[in-house]
Amino acid sequence: MTISDVKKALNCKVFCGEDLMDQEIHSACGSDMMSDVLAYVKDQSVLLTGLVNPQVVRTADMMDMLCIVFVRGKEPDQMMINLAQSRGIVLMNTSLRMFDACGALWDSGLRGGHKSDE
Repeated sequence: MTISDVKKALNCKVFCGEDLMDQEIHSACGSDMMSDVLAYVKDQSVLLTGLVNPQVVRTADMMDMLCIVFVRGKEPDQMMINLAQSRGIVLMNTSLRMFDACGALWDSGLRGGHKSDE
């Protein structure tokens, strides 16, 4: 699956990273708590979250994530967009709620994973 496939599956609007849409996505996670993302996820390519602040982009960057999808129609501000662009992270949003967005990606064949799977 590519980021473009994620965009289609969730009917996303892209805020930055249009040139990165062909990157391969192998897994995803959904969380509004960045401490949980840092503590429990590994090798995730996409972060789905309802939290909209620069710390989300910084956390995704630390975890080598390729894409952030904001759920419930939330939109990043220009500072977040600039930060994501400088880090090579795609920012998108979807009107879907977290549960529905995760389910749609699961139905499309995308899976998750976390450190306790080791």
